[in-house]
Amino acid sequence: MPQPTSLCVYCGSSPGNHPGYTEQARAFGAEMARRGIALVYGGGKVGLMGTVADAVLAGGGKVIGVIPRQLVELEVAHPGLSELQVVETMHQRKTRMYELSDAFVALPGGFGTMDEMFEMLTWAQLGLHRYPCAFLDVRGYYGGLRTMMDHMVGEGFVRAGQRDSVWFGDSMAALFDWMDSYDGGGASRVIGPSSIKA
Repeated sequence: MPQPTSLCVYCGSSPGNHPGYTEQARAFGAEMARRGIALVYGGGKVGLMGTVADAVLAGGGKVIGVIPRQLVELEVAHPGLSELQVVETMHQRKTRMYELSDAFVALPGGFGTMDEMFEMLTWAQLGLHRYPCAFLDVRGYYGGLRTMMDHMVGEGFVRAGQRDSVWFGDSMAALFDWMDSYDGGGASRVIGPSSIKA
């Protein structure tokens, strides 16, 4: 598939315990802006979420945030985005972010990051989309998860082809190259438009 035009980034609302996480998030956002790729993310201004968004904006890029109404204050909605879409539920948030994106990348994050990314992996497994899904492995953060996925294959719960379709690595250049050459069998969006009301 060609380079994505809009990339969904899942990451923490915390900066983590090492400055390397913030540095990589800032570099990733700057690279997205340089490549003209719009950011779709959870709409917050704090943690790695805010860092990625600020870097894309600083580079002149487009940023679309999607956030549930009840989290506008909790996650401190970013006031300076190109567009902020407020929805009613977490389910609507995830669906809307999916609808706006044609690739999905996880930077370091917690339970929310895992929930959102694994839903996209599950939808891909079910054939509901054929878009790239990747984990940018900053400071070895996702090493244990990569091992767990391989274990799932070994134990017969995940097919090798499904596991192999998920990218892990610590190089931004390699990640963007992989997305540029990704062949999902012809990207398609099987899930229909949501019932979200503007």
